[in-house]
Amino acid sequence: MEDKETNPEKGSLISAIFLVAGTCIGGGMLALPVSTGISGFIPSTIVMGCCWIAMTLSALLLLEVNLWMKEGAHVITMSSTILGPVGRVISWILFLFISYASIVAYTSAGGSLVRDVAPSLLGMSISKEWGCLIFIVCFGGIIYFGSRIVGKVNAIFFVAMIVAYLALISTGLSEVKLEMLGHRRWSTSFLAIPILLTTFSFQTMLPSLTPYLKRNAIALRWAIIGGTTLTFFVYLIWQFLVLGVIPLFGPNSLLKALEVGEPVTQFVRQHVQSSWVSSLAEYFGFFALVTSFLGIALGLFDFLSDGLKIKKQGVGKIVLGLLIVIPTFIFSAYFERIFLLALDTSGGFGDSILNGIMPVLMVWIGRYYLHFPNENRVPGGKPLLLFVFAFFLTSLIIEILIHTGFICSIFEACQIMLNQQQYGISF
Repeated sequence: MEDKETNPEKGSLISAIFLVAGTCIGGGMLALPVSTGISGFIPSTIVMGCCWIAMTLSALLLLEVNLWMKEGAHVITMSSTILGPVGRVISWILFLFISYASIVAYTSAGGSLVRDVAPSLLGMSISKEWGCLIFIVCFGGIIYFGSRIVGKVNAIFFVAMIVAYLALISTGLSEVKLEMLGHRRWSTSFLAIPILLTTFSFQTMLPSLTPYLKRNAIALRWAIIGGTTLTFFVYLIWQFLVLGVIPLFGPNSLLKALEVGEPVTQFVRQHVQSSWVSSLAEYFGFFALVTSFLGIALGLFDFLSDGLKIKKQGVGKIVLGLLIVIPTFIFSAYFERIFLLALDTSGGFGDSILNGIMPVLMVWIGRYYLHFPNENRVPGGKPLLLFVFAFFLTSLIIEILIHTGFICSIFEACQIMLNQQQYGISF
C-alpha cells in the first residue's frame, strides 16, 4: 500500500529518472544501430517505438504489483506471493542469469577501458584482470552505501554521459546524408524486437526505486515514463546520426560492423572528420557502462536481500556485496566469453518472460482473482493486459523461432544481404 504522507524531493525524482534511463542506455547502445541498420531508419524507429511503449507499460504493471507488497519486496516475494512456487523458481533463474550476465559484460568492458587508460593515468600498464578488479571494486563498492547514494552518483555519471553524447552527436549531425536514411527493409525489422527489448530493460532495478521514492506512486510513474521516454529520444537521435553517416555496404559499413562484431563507434570514426570523435566515443562508452552497471547491480543487491532473506545491515551488506563482486570478477576476468555469448542469446527470453509476460500475469491474477486493492491501478483494464501479453508473447515466439532455425537471425539476414549485394540482386 502506498504511504501517502511521504513525498520524495524533486531532486530524488530527477535522480530516479536518470537511474531508469542510465540503466537502459548501456553499452548495448553502441551496437544498437548495427542490429537495426539492415532494416533502415524508419522501420527500426517504428519497431523501437513499439518496444518502448511495451516496456514502459510492463514496468508500470510491475510497479502496481510492487505497491501491493510490503516495503522491501522484490521480484521473488512478488512472484511467489501471486504465481506460487513455479513463479518463484522462474524468477530466481531468469533474474540471476540476466543480472549476472549483464554486470559481467559491463565489468569486462569496463576492465578493458581501465586497462587501456592505465598507462596515461597511472603511469604503468596493468592486465585485463586488474582492470576488472579496479572497476568492480570502485563501482561495485558504491552499492554498499544504498540506493540514495547510488542515485546521486549515477546522476553525476548520467549527466556526464549525456554531455559526451551531445558532443559526439554535434560532431556528426552536419555530415548526415538524408538519402541514406531512405533505405527500408520491413521484412527484417521484426527480427530486432528481442534486441530492442533488451535496450529498454531496467525492470530488474524497479523494486529498488520504490523505497527510493518513498512509495509515492505518482513520482514512481513519472520516473518510469520519464526515464524510458528520455531513453527513446536518445536512441532516436543516435540512430539518426549513425544510419545517416555510416553506409549499409562497404569495408566500414553497418553490415561489416555486424559481421565482425565491432562497436559502431569504431566505424563512426571512419566517416566523420572531427578528431574529437574517438575520445568522445570512449568517454561516452565508459559513462554508459557505469550507469548501466550501477542500475543492474543495485537491483541484484536488493533481489538477493529479498530472496535470501539477508538484511541490508552490518555483516549482511558485506555478504550481499561479496555475492555480487566475487562471481562478477571471476567471470569478467577469466570467463567473460561464456557470459557474453549467453547474454547475446538470452535477452529475448529473459525480457519477454521476466519483464513482460510475468508482470501481466501477476497483475491479472492479483486484480481479478486475489482482489488486491484498486489503488495505483494502471488504466486500460483487461484489453491493455491482453495487448501487452500478446506483444511479449510474440517476442518470445520470434526468439524461439530464431534459435530453432525456422526464421533467420539478424546476422543471417546480414549474410543474405551481403550475398545479394555481391551478385547484384535487388532487395
